[in-house]
Amino acid sequence: MAALVIAEHEGGTLKGGTPNAVTAASKMGGEVHVLVAGSNARAAAESASKLAGVKKVIHVAGGQYDGGLAENYAALIVPMASAYSHVVASASAFGKNVMPRVAALLDVAQVSEIIAVESPDTFVRPIYAGNAFATVQSADKIKVVTVRSTGFDAAAQGGSAPIEDAAAGPDKRQSKVLSQELTRSARPELASARRIVSGGRGLGSADNFRIVEALADKLNAAIGASRAAVDSGYVPNDYQVGQTGKIVAPELYIAVGISGAIQHLAGMKDSKVIVAINKDPEAPIFQVADYGLVGDLFTLVPELTAKI
Repeated sequence: MAALVIAEHEGGTLKGGTPNAVTAASKMGGEVHVLVAGSNARAAAESASKLAGVKKVIHVAGGQYDGGLAENYAALIVPMASAYSHVVASASAFGKNVMPRVAALLDVAQVSEIIAVESPDTFVRPIYAGNAFATVQSADKIKVVTVRSTGFDAAAQGGSAPIEDAAAGPDKRQSKVLSQELTRSARPELASARRIVSGGRGLGSADNFRIVEALADKLNAAIGASRAAVDSGYVPNDYQVGQTGKIVAPELYIAVGISGAIQHLAGMKDSKVIVAINKDPEAPIFQVADYGLVGDLFTLVPELTAKI
């Protein structure tokens, strides 16, 4: 019994959810191997080899894997899968793109977004926007699993796994990446930030988001937003936190002018400390908040920023 973790990486660095997927895979029993594929993936492979619990890293050099094309990744993974009991990836956009195709080609049922491992064939996953948890058991010979990174700690450093080079799979040429537009910011990445300040529709305009930015800068925090704020055009959609946005669990989450719709709570309620600032004392966000400030955010947030 062994698990194959599909690494997500960029610029020679492992993406945030991969170490968490390694932790989840280590709970499934047996050895943990990591697959790192791409034209410039050697540095990421070396990083994966240093993760605690990893017994082997499989490095595949090939430009057809750049951009995370599901067709090419699946053509590489499926022949390898027969040697493993589990194929695991983070439930990121990358994992959600690749793993369903892998599961379909293996003719197995994917187990999605798990937050706990009870045994090698039994997993816990959230349903109904995180308001209930389902314990699911897979009878498939090969379990294809995606992992919600907020449910597992990232694997620690300290490993020294060997790196094995493997042949690339075919380039299916069914799709191609035409271009990528990367958002560059001096602030931490939202999905992996230790602190997040999020704004909602209560801010009223894109210009008013500057008070959220000022507070975030003081805290060295990432900036998030509710779907209502994104739909209103206050911020880009890559700021969105929630069921249809990013799932986060920082040490500190400050919600400014966010009422707390169930879809937003599903994306942030696992945060360690939640602070809510809202003028409505009955706002649902206060039901999950550890600390609440009831009042005018245009007064409270600048005061809070000044005191910090």
